[in-house]
Amino acid sequence: MAAPRQDRETRRRIARMQAKRDLAQRQAKRRKRDNLFAGTAGVLALALALALQVAWFSSNPTPEETRLIEQQAAAGETNGAAPGPVPDKSAAEGKVFSGTLSTSAGDLGVELDGNVAPQAVAVFSSLAESGFFAGKTCHRLTTGETMGVLQCGSVNGDGAGDPAYQWGPVENTPADGVYPAGSIAVARGASTDSNGTQFFIVYKDSLIPQDTGGYTIMGKLTSGLDVLEAVAAQGAVKDGAEVQDGTPKTPVTIDSFTLK
Repeated sequence: MAAPRQDRETRRRIARMQAKRDLAQRQAKRRKRDNLFAGTAGVLALALALALQVAWFSSNPTPEETRLIEQQAAAGETNGAAPGPVPDKSAAEGKVFSGTLSTSAGDLGVELDGNVAPQAVAVFSSLAESGFFAGKTCHRLTTGETMGVLQCGSVNGDGAGDPAYQWGPVENTPADGVYPAGSIAVARGASTDSNGTQFFIVYKDSLIPQDTGGYTIMGKLTSGLDVLEAVAAQGAVKDGAEVQDGTPKTPVTIDSFTLK
């Protein structure tokens, strides 16, 4: 009986040894995996830190800019970017909004018609309600013989759009390209799905080419056309020279845009 007991004890020792080897192998694999994850995370963290340093030192912020960045971070500001997401057209279908676009040049009475351009009106009524337009400039004035418009609503005042806030389609465009004086239309980029936060107001009957799809007429002025005419009479400038398509010589800033 001694031999069988000895065999059983031997088998148990072998089993324990095998179990220990298996455990050691699993632990080694886990350590290797953990080290790989840690190394990857470290590389990413280092890359992010370097990118931030490059961005920071290349911009060379002044003490005042540093304080502004800290204030914006604390307040969760978005540097004037449009709020998202883009509202659904159902928010304006069958509705007509009226109100006032108050500018540094004077007040304009406005009416936005959701019956003819529900998507555009849903967007701009939402932007107006959020206070997006307060402080925005009217950065472009055209004074050509066949086109007279004042364009406003650029995020940074330079005419650039917000790539994170684009929508479509184009609605209610005149087939003949004639935009009557007082029309309020949506500005866009090359694509008919590149509408954003910018709009233009027509201060005289204008002929605008429709070969790229046209521009959505979403409403009209109910008062204040004379305000735009006075701004247009002062002309536009670019690089210090008078031009027919440039920045209004009389700066125009939006104080508020209220609708009801």
